[in-house]
Amino acid sequence: MEQVNAALLVNLLGFAVGVALYFLLAVMVVRHRDPRRAENADLLLLMTAALGLLWNLGELFSFIQKDIGMIEIPPVLAAVSFSALGFLPSVVVHSARSDVSKGSWLTIAAYVLSIVAAIMHFQAAFGGMTVPSVLALQTMTFGAIALAAGLLIFNFRQTVQKKAVFAASLLVFAVSALHLSGEREGVNWYIELIAHQSSIPLALVILYQNYRFAFADLFLKRAISLTLLAAMALGLYVAVAVPLLRYHETHDRNDVQAAALVIGLWVGTALVYPAIYRFAVWLVDRVILSRPDYSKLMRSIAYDIENAETVDAVLTAVETRLRSSLTAAMVTRKELPRSTERLATAVIESDRDAARMTIPTSDDPQFQVELSGFSGGRRLLSDEIALLESASILAARRIDALRVSLERFEQRFREQEFAKLATEAQLTALRSQINPHFLFNALTTLGYLIKTSPDKAYDTLLRLTQLLRGVLKDTGEFTTLANEIDLIESYLDIERARFEEKLRVEIDVDAHTRSFRVPSLILQPLVENAIKHGVSENRRGGTIKISAAASDDWLRLRVWDSGAGGEIRREENLNGVGLRNIRERLESYYGSDAKLTIDIRQQEGTTAEVLIPLDSGSSTNAARNIETVYAAGKSAIR
Repeated sequence: MEQVNAALLVNLLGFAVGVALYFLLAVMVVRHRDPRRAENADLLLLMTAALGLLWNLGELFSFIQKDIGMIEIPPVLAAVSFSALGFLPSVVVHSARSDVSKGSWLTIAAYVLSIVAAIMHFQAAFGGMTVPSVLALQTMTFGAIALAAGLLIFNFRQTVQKKAVFAASLLVFAVSALHLSGEREGVNWYIELIAHQSSIPLALVILYQNYRFAFADLFLKRAISLTLLAAMALGLYVAVAVPLLRYHETHDRNDVQAAALVIGLWVGTALVYPAIYRFAVWLVDRVILSRPDYSKLMRSIAYDIENAETVDAVLTAVETRLRSSLTAAMVTRKELPRSTERLATAVIESDRDAARMTIPTSDDPQFQVELSGFSGGRRLLSDEIALLESASILAARRIDALRVSLERFEQRFREQEFAKLATEAQLTALRSQINPHFLFNALTTLGYLIKTSPDKAYDTLLRLTQLLRGVLKDTGEFTTLANEIDLIESYLDIERARFEEKLRVEIDVDAHTRSFRVPSLILQPLVENAIKHGVSENRRGGTIKISAAASDDWLRLRVWDSGAGGEIRREENLNGVGLRNIRERLESYYGSDAKLTIDIRQQEGTTAEVLIPLDSGSSTNAARNIETVYAAGKSAIR
């Protein structure tokens, strides 16, 4: 294939691709406009699409006319086409200066330059001269160079990298205009590619500057894929089809093998397109936009959410990750009004200024997180919207789980409170359940002693008073073992007045255990049972031994009596009010860790043993701890 033919082929294919790209851009601009704004479409992008379409359609029509009709393009149409190309540098400068006041002198100068060049083109068209105007193209050449220099020197707010991108695109246009002002038909295909397709770099620069995040996944990936596909098709035709078709020049024009070759290349190009598109996606995401790995980012967000223990921590974790990855300058959070209809799914709203994500929790309050101030005029891509949806749902489920945990904690706290109240009621009842039989016998004994031994009666009355004061005094649910032993001694002194020498008592309590805290009145019912079912039923009386010792992590309290001396105590005697009260209180205080056992042996007596763990603490402390944690958790979760 001759070089001139290759150049013409590049131009023809380039203009066809240009028409497709600019049409795609126009559709994207109109379809994805922001309906809440006054503008129906972004002006700069719409201008870029329109100007690019006019330029490429005009040149494509010109090439087709030359090939089919052998006539030149109408001068007015040529003037329109080249004027459109001349306005693209002005749009580039306008885009570069969009963060400055609208009256920027550099932007005004660019549009004036484009208008002057357009007037020259139309003067040439209506004056019967050659179109395009050589003077207009030369004016645009030097004007583009001047604009590039102006952007480099005076565009203070732009970084050096952005300045270089704009300047490079304008310099490419300057080379294009200089070439077009000379011989239209070039001798090298790559010169023709640069000269005739300079509009595409200009359009891509506009997108890259202000709209790189808004249209990247909608336009840029498809544009790059289409461009690479066209380049591959051209390469296969030039490098494969043309050399092979030369061997068939002597054959008929409808040679089946030649047609099969061309069709085979078409099919091969179609099969390679998925790989081309994946490469375009990688190029846009990793090189042009430097987007994060969303799969990895989502795993990090999920990990942070899972390890958050409060609602605030969940929302903070999401906000921190999203703010960094989406380059947002500010993050705000608010509770949605409870009167608002509860949302069942994540709702993502985005515009050019902010993005709002709703956290669709099952219960009120629901939350809305707003990210605003995106870097470089960034707008969300489809992958980023999907990321927000996933993060919103994960956060909602974690918050729901925390709230369920709080509800269970509340229920446990209430149960603990109920158990505490029940225990206090049981303790109060126990204090009021001083065996009426014992009290009646004690009063009878006092009446007998008043007659026979007034001094002893007086001592017994003092002991009874001390016992009643200790039992009825509100000392709380727990007391020291020393206080409990003192209470038991007062009780036994009164019983000695009744039974005299028939009642023998031995108390063996380790000194270091006397400071241990035990449930109040934990031993008195056991001692009372020992006297009632053991000593009082034995004609010879009996012995009661009370002991306390600590071993390993346990405190063992024992009450042993020598027994009734006759038939073994029946089972119903083991389920009295006092013993049942002790078991229920131990379960309330210690769960299954503490226990009460009764061992009845006819020859060896009866042993009642209370086993208490030393490291569990009291129910009062447990309730206090639960209440503290509950209050902290409630304030955090709600």
